[in-house]
Amino acid sequence: MGIARLLAKAWVVICLVAGAHSLRIALATGLPLASSAFDIGICVLLFTAMGLLFVGGFGVAGAASGTPLIDRIRPAHLLPGFNEIVFMGFLLLAFVTQVFFAPQTMGSGATGALESAIYFAVPSQRELVYQLALCNMDGGRVFAAAFTWLLAIIFVASAASRLKLVAGLMRLERSERPEILSPILRAFLLGVAAVVGIQFLFVGSAYPWFACSAYTDITGALLVGLFPLMLAYLIVSALVSLMAASPEN
Repeated sequence: MGIARLLAKAWVVICLVAGAHSLRIALATGLPLASSAFDIGICVLLFTAMGLLFVGGFGVAGAASGTPLIDRIRPAHLLPGFNEIVFMGFLLLAFVTQVFFAPQTMGSGATGALESAIYFAVPSQRELVYQLALCNMDGGRVFAAAFTWLLAIIFVASAASRLKLVAGLMRLERSERPEILSPILRAFLLGVAAVVGIQFLFVGSAYPWFACSAYTDITGALLVGLFPLMLAYLIVSALVSLMAASPEN
């Protein structure tokens, strides 16, 4: 997968999940469904189109000169792979848990066991608990974050068994469609992004930056229910790029 397609997928996911949480918050405040869905849908479409336009410009700049756009876009490029299908399934499961299940199960034994396990294994979970305690709020956010981190860990472990296969497919695709970035540079950039993401999201360096109000709006919802899974996908992409940049054995 090229950098342009990776950025496009990430932007579309962020816009869709942010739009879904915006609609949830609007309905929770008593706004009518019809007007809220229309207004939020327009905003989601505009933001998605804006991001895809930027990413599309990057992709066109990296393509071979004189290649028609229709020749660069094939049906296979629009179909999700196995990792993408698993990611979307996990994302849907995390969203449903965050919105409907987590607020109703605070303090139960099963959720407490998962929260304790993730609290021990993931440093950012401890930072999140601390920040929410300072803000005197929970509302199921601790369990939602713990469940999302569990899905992220499962995703990385599952994708690790297919790294060599996906790296081989990336080599084949690169031989047919050269990119503006060299394989080593691509692996380096994704690796740096993964390290930064691990520091901010897994270690938890970014959590103290957010005010208490952020945890009650879209920012907090994305931080708890989306970004751990996106970090897992980024780590897998960086590992695949690193393997694809090395000579095939």
